[in-house]
Amino acid sequence: MHEQPLEGPLVGEDGEVGYRGVTACQAVGISYRQLDYWARTTLVVPSVRDATGSGTQRLYSFRDLVVLKVVKRLLDAGVSLQNIRRAIETLRSRGVDDLAEITLISDGTTVYECRSPEEVVDLLQGGQGVFGIAIGGAFKEIQGSLSHLPSEPAAGPQPVGVPAEPAEGDELAARRARRRAG
Repeated sequence: MHEQPLEGPLVGEDGEVGYRGVTACQAVGISYRQLDYWARTTLVVPSVRDATGSGTQRLYSFRDLVVLKVVKRLLDAGVSLQNIRRAIETLRSRGVDDLAEITLISDGTTVYECRSPEEVVDLLQGGQGVFGIAIGGAFKEIQGSLSHLPSEPAAGPQPVGVPAEPAEGDELAARRARRRAG
């Protein structure tokens, strides 16, 4: 039996590459205590090899590290660990095995799954659908609609023959107005 290196990827029983807990912590920016707690409470279980007793090392896949990083970012954004856990449980109950393939967004309280540009789901409200409004899209729609509609000057219609008041500080407009009146 050959000895595995202390740093870098390790190889699990099935030949898959994995990373030890210490390496995972450094890559993700979390403490070993957090990593251990998340593994024991099944929030993020190492997929290459879980600890099977004293002396065995957990091995995390690259995708596990991605999920760990997402959990950390949600925590940093202010989402409670309880809400993160509920969101991940909702995804798993729907049969989502590869959490690294999901796009999550958060407002700091709840967690949403972004399924497409048109569909966002609140994972903490039992998969309640919410909708987003793309401001850029609304902007273009209004531009298109207005190109066929009339507009009015901001100052409103001026009676014929009565010059509009020049803007304060607009010396050139004031001279023109005096010339027209004089």
